[in-house]
Amino acid sequence: MQRYPKSVDIPAEIKVWRQAHPTAAFVEIEEEVHTRLMELEAHVLQDAALASERRAWDRSMDTPAPLCPTCAVPLQARGKRERTLHSNGGQR
Repeated sequence: MQRYPKSVDIPAEIKVWRQAHPTAAFVEIEEEVHTRLMELEAHVLQDAALASERRAWDRSMDTPAPLCPTCAVPLQARGKRERTLHSNGGQR
């Protein structure tokens, strides 16, 4: 099982980071906090997405293809491959 930061770990990690960067400006501290929160968000989203039931569909099945959420055109099966998605914060 992959270990990722918990929300309760972040304040302690920021405290350690702050001790290592005693002259950091407020904006640098803010950036570090945002980076860690976005990392946590990406892991939570990944866990939630992977917990969803996967839908298999292709041209040979009776199951209709899902629609594109942007243009409502049916998606086309192009084989199985691993995808990398990016969250709003840019985390993979």
